[in-house]
Amino acid sequence: MTIRTSLSRYLASAMAVLLCLGASFKAQALSSFSDETLNYEVVYHWGVIWKHAASAKLSLQNSGDHYNTSLTAYTRSWADKIYPVRDTLTCQILKDGLKPMKYVKTSHEGKHYGKDIVEYSYSDGYSLANCTVIRQDRDTRYVKLQAPGQAYDMLSVFYFLRTLDFNTFKANGVIKSTVFSGKRKENVTVKYHKVEHVEMRNGSKQIAHHISFTFTQDGQTKSSDDIHCWISTDSRHIPLVIKGSLPVGEVRVFYVQ
Repeated sequence: MTIRTSLSRYLASAMAVLLCLGASFKAQALSSFSDETLNYEVVYHWGVIWKHAASAKLSLQNSGDHYNTSLTAYTRSWADKIYPVRDTLTCQILKDGLKPMKYVKTSHEGKHYGKDIVEYSYSDGYSLANCTVIRQDRDTRYVKLQAPGQAYDMLSVFYFLRTLDFNTFKANGVIKSTVFSGKRKENVTVKYHKVEHVEMRNGSKQIAHHISFTFTQDGQTKSSDDIHCWISTDSRHIPLVIKGSLPVGEVRVFYVQ
């Protein structure tokens, strides 16, 4: 497999990986967020090569009893020549309990277009989802998903992550839960490693919680290679660095201020 092929496949999912970081915890208390925007850079690394391949912007706005959140992601000009990506994710999240209500992912990846819509409801301790899956040159599909307890999507979990007590997570070591995509649910196993220094894009170092994620379907087949993440130890709990392996090299996602 060539470097170009490996990189193009990863770019299509790197932004989503950024957000799979909190689906397996219970919030300690109701949290409130101020309007904000967070920026990230996706960097391809192989040997001495460090190449800025894509950028992402996460935004949150308060609106009555809920938050409107969004993620926009796009490849840079040199990566566009290999595999252009233009993705937009939006989610409405209730402030009470940080429960997602509606998630939409619109993707333009290479020559392909897709749209996933996940509409949530809750009943008898279960999270339920009516999913609409739209793909270019295919019939629209309708999928129903359910999971015990609270389920999340690729966007709402990012904000839920920041309500967590990582001292409790240290004691537990490993936690499992569920994430809904537009057409399937995935099991997530999250492992806590330790507090350590992580190097940022500008060469500075920050203290962070090091955790890793394993994604499986039906609890058996791995959906992707394990992902490692370093999360700030302050009260904001911002994902600072995310690292994923490729057949040749790796990709790192850096928070940039």
